Amino acid sequence: MEKAKVKPFSGVCSKLVNLIAFLFIAYFLANISLPIRNPVNPLELGKSNVSKPDSPIILLSATITEIQNLDSSVSNEPEITEAEPLKSVKLKVAQTKVENTSNKKLKDSETNTDRNKESKNKSDTEPPEVWETIKMRVTAYCPCPICCGEYSDGVTACGHKIRPGDTFVAADRRYSFYTEMLIPGYSNSRPVKVLDRGGAIKGNRLDVFYATHQEALQWGVQYLEVKIRRKNL
Repeated sequence: MEKAKVKPFSGVCSKLVNLIAFLFIAYFLANISLPIRNPVNPLELGKSNVSKPDSPIILLSATITEIQNLDSSVSNEPEITEAEPLKSVKLKVAQTKVENTSNKKLKDSETNTDRNKESKNKSDTEPPEVWETIKMRVTAYCPCPICCGEYSDGVTACGHKIRPGDTFVAADRRYSFYTEMLIPGYSNSRPVKVLDRGGAIKGNRLDVFYATHQEALQWGVQYLEVKIRRKNL
């Protein structure tokens, strides 16, 4: 009975040993059939990749480096904007306006200087207008037939047509037409002009004009110091 128990156990062990040996032999044969590969050193692998010119990693790093250098060079250059040419144009226009203004002022000053010189020379050659005071007999008249007779047509000796509100005088021929006279108490003491003549108006006599005969009568006869303004005295 004991021998019968030992036989099956020994048979199983021998089969197991044979199986292990078979697997080992098969594994060994499989390794022999595969090509032998040389181990690669990681350091040598990095060196070989660096030496290859067509490595994508090297090309990518070189491209990144060039882009960085380009960005740094562009950032160092001064920025040119479109506003700078416009500013220069505006500055030139402003300078041109200032120059034109200064030239105009210079021309105006020169013109004023020339005018002042001309007026000065003219004043030196021609005497200024002055008022001459003469005591005169002053009467009054109106455009009615009583005062003017046949000449009561409303037109003076110089051709002036009488209008309402006119103030003027009739004087001797020694006083030319349009000579100004300042007669106290007549025309609100404003200068009036010689626009008429009269048959009885001779020498230092004057006849002041009124619109109505009544006003002429109210004036009467007065002896006054009349101021006369004539040129080239």
